[in-house]
Amino acid sequence: MKKIMIFMGIAMGLLAGCKPAPKAVLTSGIDLANLDTTASPVNDFYQYACGGWIKRHPLSPEYARFGTFDQLAEDNQARLKDLVTELANKQNAPGSIPDKIATLYKLGMDSVKLQQQGTAPLKPWLEEIAQLNTKPELQKELVTLQKYGIMPFFSLDAEADNSNSKMTIAFLNQDGLGIGDRDYYLQNDPHMKDIRTKYVDLMTRLFALSGYADMVHQPAAKLASEVMNLETQLAKISWDRVTLRDPHKNFNKMDIKQLVALAPDFGFQNYFQEVGVPQVKELNVGQPTFFKAADGIFKNSSPDVVKAYFAWNLINSASPYLSDAFANASFDFYGKALSGRQEMRPRWKRVISSVDGAMGEALGEMYVAKYFPPAAKERMVQLVKNLQNAFAERIREAAWMSQATKDTAIAKLYAIHIKIGYPDKWRDYSGLQILNDSYFADVMRSRQFEMNYIINKIDKPTDVNEWQMTPQTVNAYYNPTTNEICFPAAILQPPFFQQNADDAANYGAIGVVIGHEMTHGFDDQGRQYDKFGNLKNWWTPQDAKNFVSRADVLSKWFSSIQVAPNTYGNGAFTLGENLADNGGLHISFLAMENALKAGKINPNKMDGFTPQQRFFLAYATVWAGNIRPEEIIRRTKEDPHSLGKWRVDGALPNIEAFIKAFNIKAGDRMYLPEDKQAHIW
Repeated sequence: MKKIMIFMGIAMGLLAGCKPAPKAVLTSGIDLANLDTTASPVNDFYQYACGGWIKRHPLSPEYARFGTFDQLAEDNQARLKDLVTELANKQNAPGSIPDKIATLYKLGMDSVKLQQQGTAPLKPWLEEIAQLNTKPELQKELVTLQKYGIMPFFSLDAEADNSNSKMTIAFLNQDGLGIGDRDYYLQNDPHMKDIRTKYVDLMTRLFALSGYADMVHQPAAKLASEVMNLETQLAKISWDRVTLRDPHKNFNKMDIKQLVALAPDFGFQNYFQEVGVPQVKELNVGQPTFFKAADGIFKNSSPDVVKAYFAWNLINSASPYLSDAFANASFDFYGKALSGRQEMRPRWKRVISSVDGAMGEALGEMYVAKYFPPAAKERMVQLVKNLQNAFAERIREAAWMSQATKDTAIAKLYAIHIKIGYPDKWRDYSGLQILNDSYFADVMRSRQFEMNYIINKIDKPTDVNEWQMTPQTVNAYYNPTTNEICFPAAILQPPFFQQNADDAANYGAIGVVIGHEMTHGFDDQGRQYDKFGNLKNWWTPQDAKNFVSRADVLSKWFSSIQVAPNTYGNGAFTLGENLADNGGLHISFLAMENALKAGKINPNKMDGFTPQQRFFLAYATVWAGNIRPEEIIRRTKEDPHSLGKWRVDGALPNIEAFIKAFNIKAGDRMYLPEDKQAHIW
């Protein structure tokens, strides 16, 4: 349709005597239906800006939270479904990428076969675990599970060496908690106790259903109790999420001899040989005290308990890909109890997610070819440059920084590696084997393929051109060890990026996203890395002290927000993201003002709003959403981002330009005096 319209425009121009085509009329970028004009912008800006959207998008039973991000992700999932089902209805060359995609999709969608197979795909794996007896056998099984992406006790990854970012090394980190966060095991309020009870019920149910209880001749309830006890021991020694944000505390480089001395019973002498990296030189052990204590738990637990723990990790990981009895049990806990969802997602959505997880870049290549306009990338490149220049201007104006630190910060800013849309080189999936035996077996093969891909990076030069997200992902990221920002194709569409809108709204939406990711290079974590991605102090002592005191204002502000009855935000845990929102808003607003002065933004009111007001309304729309009470609690525990409402009503009072744009006065709930605001970037 777009091509036809362009052609018709050319024809009309010729008929009119070759007059130039009229310039496209841009919209305000603000959908007035999203507003709730019964609310006051000076008292509840989130409700004012998003109330209409919230009312029109009530939570469906399958969602614990549904916002603009989720809406866009759902639209993208429907696009992926169209791409995949088209392949599934074709005759594809055996072993080709289209054939692998189609085979995995059809296996996941074949509910009859899944019910008929029942526990059969899982049984050989569990029988192998049931036969384990000796410590060397347990050590070997630990390796086997991790090679398939299942991580009892700890996890293995490959990341850039924080002391030499040009090389990638092995990273070991604490892991192994089935509920997901240590607080669920340790806190004793009624909600947490209820979660623990339901988790034990889930384990009991699946130990019996899988047949493992019969294999080892133990009551399922006893196995569940033993695993819960072991995981509780791990929770007690796990570092909390605030401590996990400290890059220095979590970077502890050592050689194999030091690791073996720290944790002798995990069998690290042979671990890397078995994993597939026989000559590991040095590696990072993220949380040394955890590994020392976890090694003791592994040593002192009976083989039967460790076997049950391994079996549970496998069963829990496999359940979504087995018969409905397994999938439903898993959903009852992780969907209903933890998040408050009422219904499981339709099968096609779950299967598309599996295909996307297994062959993401292969789908991404198809997605980009069909849905991503080159013009979007070109406009984004310019926006990013404008944001860089605005950020540099903010740094130069920062009275609390010395000139030496400013110079280094600006050098790092302009050294950021920018990735937009999609990678220049697509990933090779020729080594991935997808067979027509069982859905679970193929998921396991894809996990093994992914772990081999990760392991193959260890002790090799860091690939700075690798993407950490697929093009169809509705998100963006900053990576401190490669000093890069990435904006996948999927986020470059409304409400984040509107080709036909005046740029005041685009600066408020995608502009703040860009500024947010840039600011991550200078937040409480990112500022500790230099422009090459090395963990290196480039701050004067006084500048560092000034930063910490200013960031602490934001930390305390968000900790004062009551997000649910008897539950407050964790400003220390969410500090990095709140700093990034704060910086992104300041930086993008300045970039918009610069564009306004240059005549590139309509200075007049559009749909009744000034450019400055359109900026903040567009920003708020990005975080519109509904969320269930259970999900509020879960995200407050596990998500380093503040909840959507507070990324608006918590962030904006700290922005003086917002206070002025909506004429907010002392006594208004959205008002915060300028001397109380967080002033960093």
